[in-house]
Amino acid sequence: MVKHIILWQLKDEYSQEEKARIKQEIKTGLEGLRGRIPGLIDIQVQTECLPSSNADLMLDSTFEDESALKGYAVHPEHVKVADGRVRPHTKTRMCLDFEV
Repeated sequence: MVKHIILWQLKDEYSQEEKARIKQEIKTGLEGLRGRIPGLIDIQVQTECLPSSNADLMLDSTFEDESALKGYAVHPEHVKVADGRVRPHTKTRMCLDFEV
């Protein structure tokens, strides 16, 4: 199995209310991919962070293998969420992929 972990920071110009709405939209969009992407075993988005955090939200997803992760990256359902709900609102992205 392969884990795919992403940390994002939202753009600075958003108010706390806007950030809360955006985080929920990202969570709903990404978690809505469950059962729709071949090889995607699990997907969760964490939106509630402690004040000590320097990221606004985290994607924690698990794939059958590296090939499934590569397929997810270009799958039209994922691209739609990434381009429509994630990328327009984020200023930084960090990724860690690893085998488990």
